[in-house]
Amino acid sequence: MSLLALSGTNSVSGGYEIDNSLKFEADNSESMSRTPSSNGNLKTCTLSVWLKRTELKNAFYFSGDYAGAANPWFILGFFGDRIYFSTTAGVSAGGEVRPNRLFRDTSAWYHIVVACDTTQSTAADRVKMYVNGVQETSFLVANYPNQNDDLDIMAAKAQGIGGYNDGIDYFYSGYMSEFVGIDGQQLDPTSFGEFDDDSGIWKPKDVSGLTFGTNGFYLDFEDASNLGNDASGGLDFTQTNITSADQATDTPTNNFCTLNQVMLTQANTVISQGATSLFSTGASGNTVVGTMGVSRGKWYWEFKHISSGGTAYWSAIGYTSSESTDSTQTAGGGSGYPSHVALLPNGGTYSNGTIFGSKFNTFSPNDIAGVALDMDNGDMYLYKNGTIQNSGNPIFTSIGDFAMPVGSVYLNGCGGYFNFGGFTSYTPSSAASDENGYGTFEYAPPSGYYALCTKNLAEYG
Repeated sequence: MSLLALSGTNSVSGGYEIDNSLKFEADNSESMSRTPSSNGNLKTCTLSVWLKRTELKNAFYFSGDYAGAANPWFILGFFGDRIYFSTTAGVSAGGEVRPNRLFRDTSAWYHIVVACDTTQSTAADRVKMYVNGVQETSFLVANYPNQNDDLDIMAAKAQGIGGYNDGIDYFYSGYMSEFVGIDGQQLDPTSFGEFDDDSGIWKPKDVSGLTFGTNGFYLDFEDASNLGNDASGGLDFTQTNITSADQATDTPTNNFCTLNQVMLTQANTVISQGATSLFSTGASGNTVVGTMGVSRGKWYWEFKHISSGGTAYWSAIGYTSSESTDSTQTAGGGSGYPSHVALLPNGGTYSNGTIFGSKFNTFSPNDIAGVALDMDNGDMYLYKNGTIQNSGNPIFTSIGDFAMPVGSVYLNGCGGYFNFGGFTSYTPSSAASDENGYGTFEYAPPSGYYALCTKNLAEYG
């Protein structure tokens, strides 16, 4: 089995495939922008985007031309844990739509569609919102634009993706894929996705044949040298603080494991960079689990150890057999904690929560640890820079029937970068993949071991 939160959408194999997404990091103020040269249709349009959140904060992923209440503007994003759509709607009273439902899943992809047509006589038909193919009908706020209002979404004004700034930063943290703007049509979500016949999961469709309109756009994020490329042939978006390294293979059709931001309870520990970077910023520890768990199969991931301050400081990686791991504690830090971890800079020591021992070489900053988790035989192996440790013997045995990746950091400055294969904060020099061609690792996974992603889980998990 695999542990995946079910409130979002998880990828399925077969059919239309998406190769790439774009990672946004709020702390880096990463965004894109453009300004069309002429107006499109100001009353009718559709926005469709796939998102995987990595931080639960206020974040706007599409916005335009805010310069005070007298100036027409619009925003689409997350306000708290609710999807938020707002526009001054020309010179009229304005509009704001926020569903009651909360969107807190950081393990899976959401597909969000907002379809607007202010010429509709029924107010609720002027802004329709869909999530994973289902229309939202229960709202905390439902102030619809007046009939025939100009929305300015497709106007000849500045448009931004990934961020918004009005004295307060509202930048998005997470992955984004297949962002589509349709100028002049109010479309249903079936133009962009469909329910899988076997699983019932909402999945993407090929949108390249749609009519995008004057100021419409299609961002597929496939060109690493120009991630703002409009694949529909329209005006490209200019990148700000975004580079080719921000391209990811974590997509709605192949969802990769990341660190679970919801499990992060300590203010002095930071998860960032697409939920692959984990660092301590204070005087205590924090344990974080991955977003996927397994009960069978063989799995591989990496961790680039960055810093330590001596034997009292550590970064640790391994597995936990419990979903209820106390995230306020350091993994393996004492009796009763279920995590089994390798303490990388501490003279090759390991901990199973009660016993400390030595089975591998000390890791120095920039060394890369590889974890090979064999759930079929109940063993965990550790690699250092591609070389197996403990004379080829497992670090841990008798794992049991369930395990999740776990990472722990203790004391200020300790941490590093996880690499589950879909995105990593460092650029692997070798770009090795598993035997199915999934993941991008520094070292090739051992034979028969696979990246933690939904395509591999469907086959081996």
